[in-house]
Amino acid sequence: MAVAAGAIGAACLSPSSSVKVSVPDRMRCSGVALRRRGGFRAMAQQQTYQGASAAYAKEMERLSAKESLLLAFKDSGGFESLASGKTTELQRIDVNERIVALERLNPTPRPTTSPFLEGRWNFEWYSAGSPGLLAAKLIFERFPTAVANLTGLSILIKDNYSRVSANLKLLNSVIAGNFILTAKLSIEGPTRLKEEYLEGVLETPTVSDTSIPEQLRGPLGQAAGSLQQLPLPIRDALSSGLKIPLNGVYQRLFMISYLDEEILIVRDGSGSPDVLTRMEGPPDSSSDPLAEYDS
Repeated sequence: MAVAAGAIGAACLSPSSSVKVSVPDRMRCSGVALRRRGGFRAMAQQQTYQGASAAYAKEMERLSAKESLLLAFKDSGGFESLASGKTTELQRIDVNERIVALERLNPTPRPTTSPFLEGRWNFEWYSAGSPGLLAAKLIFERFPTAVANLTGLSILIKDNYSRVSANLKLLNSVIAGNFILTAKLSIEGPTRLKEEYLEGVLETPTVSDTSIPEQLRGPLGQAAGSLQQLPLPIRDALSSGLKIPLNGVYQRLFMISYLDEEILIVRDGSGSPDVLTRMEGPPDSSSDPLAEYDS
């Protein structure tokens, strides 16, 4: 049998050999080749299945990590708890652990040039180096937390510019104000960006008539009357807000450690993370302050 198998193999490998191969032998040769090709196909199918299975498992792990991180934000009290300083050390550690777990599964290798980067983002978690938070603290650091509160922090990224909006409430939500910080973004690498601050604007606060306490109605009415008596150029300047030109004097480098269609994670030079979630709906281009900076 071994000799016969050897002869068949020799006949198959050496077509020009003088050995004559009968029809049954040719059929057996063809069977060997078919078995070999079938084995290759089975191996390729198995590798494809294993690859698809591994990719599916990794995607499920990523989605689970996202859900876990969002749940950690909720458990820690959310943005309000973080802004008021009520978030505990244990909650901070728990959130940071889940941030690292999600960063490890980043699906975007070059986030600085990804179309996912542009849009409106809401801060869910921020570090001490967040520009909007620094601006808000700089302007309102003289007010105690019982008088002034940071209620929201968001950013619009568009055409290599960013606009950070810090939303504040004064006197138990009687007065609402925004501080807007505009910056130019420059790509420094696949994950690194440079932010150069161009201008800060303290918008004119708005007063809610329905929530004004009786003891404040008189003073606020007198202040409004005094403003109406100011010259028109001054009134126009106040109505458009207080502008603080920065001219790129302040800047920072940061890296994008995670980006997909829903979540953005950035880290500043000290390694502190900011986590943002995409806001629904397109930006309002009619009131977009970034338009004046577009070339």
